[in-house]
Amino acid sequence: MKIYHNPRCRKSRETLQIIQDSGTEVEIIKYLEDVPSEEELTDLIKKLNITAERLIRKPEKIFKDQFKGKKLAEEEWIKIMIANPKLIERPIVVKGDKAVLGRPPENVKIFL
Repeated sequence: MKIYHNPRCRKSRETLQIIQDSGTEVEIIKYLEDVPSEEELTDLIKKLNITAERLIRKPEKIFKDQFKGKKLAEEEWIKIMIANPKLIERPIVVKGDKAVLGRPPENVKIFL
């Protein structure tokens, strides 16, 4: 299991704690430091079964200032998230060919 984690995010910390409390081994990827590649982010979006735009954190200032109201292609949203990883919704938990967003953190329990 992997978690794309931001230690400063309460939901991300809560999700990681649920995984660790279950005794499940987890690889922690601090995606703000180790930014996913275009291929990796595309794969995550497929595993989540959502559009790239749905993975965007819309409350972020950079989104409001630069991207709010824009209609962009999947590839464009992916490039924007890679250039601005703060815009990637978190946490993302991956197990095999499936992924869930830890919002709420209890979502991760389907993998435990």
